[in-house]
Amino acid sequence: MLENYYRELVCFLNAKLGNRQVAEDVVHDAYLRVLERSSDTPIEQPRAFLYRTALNLVIDDHRRNALRQVESLEVLDNEERFFTPSPHTSLDHGQRLAMLQRALAELPKLCRESFLLRKIDGLSHPEIAEHLGISRALVEKHIVNAMKHCRVRIKQWDAH
Repeated sequence: MLENYYRELVCFLNAKLGNRQVAEDVVHDAYLRVLERSSDTPIEQPRAFLYRTALNLVIDDHRRNALRQVESLEVLDNEERFFTPSPHTSLDHGQRLAMLQRALAELPKLCRESFLLRKIDGLSHPEIAEHLGISRALVEKHIVNAMKHCRVRIKQWDAH
């Protein structure tokens, strides 16, 4: 159901932000947020909910960037220098990464490759389409399906 709004939302955000790559990233993040929401209550207006989620992400990013510009370089440097993840956090990230790799391994080849080329290599949808010899619409569908699949599988594995 939500996949139907992908292109429309990318075009909308591209017009607002003036950068298609950033618009696609925000839409991917919005889809992830919607897919990862913990509520079992059905979304009554999925299109409006997805748009609001995407706009909230844009606003949050803008606020973060505005705050970062005000902070001194020394504060930012100290933040990074003294951050060391706890062993528990590192283990949890390692376990999550292993689960993600298992979930990705279950996907069809083109679906997995589309997802990895986007999220790891940072290629745009047209670049992925050209690289894999498939349509851009299929690239978009593969990426959304990969995100959905990974979310479902990780949720299943977390439950055990």
